[in-house]
Amino acid sequence: KMTLSLALVALISAFGSSFQYGYNVSVINSPAPYMQDFYNRTYLDRTGAPMDSGFQTLLWSLTVSMFPLGGLFGSLMVWPMVNNCGRKGTLLINNLFSIAAAILMGTSEIAKTFEVIILSRVVMGIFAGLASNVVPMFLGEMSPKNLRGAIGVVPQLFITIGILAAQILGLNSILGNVKGWPVLLGLTGIPSLIQLLTLPFFPESPRYLLIQKGNEEQARRALQRLRGQEDVDDEIEEMYQEDRSEKEEGQFSVLSLCTFRGLRWQLISIIVMMMGQQLSGVNGVFYYANRIFESAGVASSSIQYVTVSIGVINVVMTSLAVFIVESLGRRILLLAGFLLCSASCAVLTLALNLQFTVSWMSYLSIACVILYIIGHAIGPSPIPAVMITEMFLQSSRPAAFMVGGSVHWLSNFTVGLVFLYMEAGLGPYSFLIFCAICLATMVYIFFIVPETKNKTFMEINRIMAKRNKVEIQESKE
Repeated sequence: KMTLSLALVALISAFGSSFQYGYNVSVINSPAPYMQDFYNRTYLDRTGAPMDSGFQTLLWSLTVSMFPLGGLFGSLMVWPMVNNCGRKGTLLINNLFSIAAAILMGTSEIAKTFEVIILSRVVMGIFAGLASNVVPMFLGEMSPKNLRGAIGVVPQLFITIGILAAQILGLNSILGNVKGWPVLLGLTGIPSLIQLLTLPFFPESPRYLLIQKGNEEQARRALQRLRGQEDVDDEIEEMYQEDRSEKEEGQFSVLSLCTFRGLRWQLISIIVMMMGQQLSGVNGVFYYANRIFESAGVASSSIQYVTVSIGVINVVMTSLAVFIVESLGRRILLLAGFLLCSASCAVLTLALNLQFTVSWMSYLSIACVILYIIGHAIGPSPIPAVMITEMFLQSSRPAAFMVGGSVHWLSNFTVGLVFLYMEAGLGPYSFLIFCAICLATMVYIFFIVPETKNKTFMEINRIMAKRNKVEIQESKE
């Protein structure tokens, strides 16, 4: 059952970490013109000459793309940090990155320096790279098996709430204006402060305490607090069982993970799911949304409100996923989500091509955008991180998150970089590429990825062992 302790630790770690990842993904969209103007003015003050447009484009694309690049660096730090500082310790240390970046971004205008904003975007990216991997791992290891999916979707829910918060605060009437943008960028430090002050009162991951630190006493106490009951012998026994089956294999580094036959299909699966999640064009659709609405005749002054309403749909559908992931299971949500995304991309290509000849096509393209976002929010966005937690055991999990996280951020970075060129060359047909990627990912999941709902980590491990054609060492008592 869900206890207060477990609910609070999920909320605090998701609000302090995942929320900020979402917030920083979309925070620079609305104040972009004012920030670019600030870049220009600063350059003019320094050199006495205006900035040429090529240099300005370069600076702006750096401002945007340094975030996923930082995310990649953050992902590479996951494995050493969670093994040495623990899951909770890593989250606490990580807050220092975001508080530092928030102070720098908030004061950049007074200090008249735009380089600091670009640097802070890298630092914020490192924060997000660690957060996006450590929070799902931390919560997945703390949850009882019947709640693991639901609690595993919570970080993604807070990412969508963060995106929505940035969209609302970024409205011209609130902070998306000449005066307000430094505040808008600086606000990101507040959730980190809250987490820094509250998370120390909650227990570390019991699995980390028992399996990696070998401290049964602390692990038992942590479990009793999280489960709200004295008797936790069954779970302790299950961890010991996992520990014994792993003693054979030892601690995994990323290199040994990539060459170990017993985890081959798990590794391929998370790489496919993470690539599918990012290369399915979700950033492209968000990016295109404004133009699609413009061509449908939405007044440009109202477009920011339409963007907010898309953010609301995203939050609502992700919250729905929290409630249905345990009853329907992971596979169904992934398959349905990718199917919906690929269908929307296909119809969207058609609608965008015909929008100038058939009057109602522009409304169809709005419907496609909304359906796409619903599809992505129920499966491809939240489920892959849950699956990494579930498909790997304690010793290989940090390395698996490091691989999954790096693939996630590299793909994110690639889409950001390539999409503008793709769109210039292919126009609406670029959505056909996304459609194909969604279909391919769906076919892979259908044939390879097992249902993990309500199973212990050991049971999932046995299912995958059959696929990898390896024997599992089970020590008989």
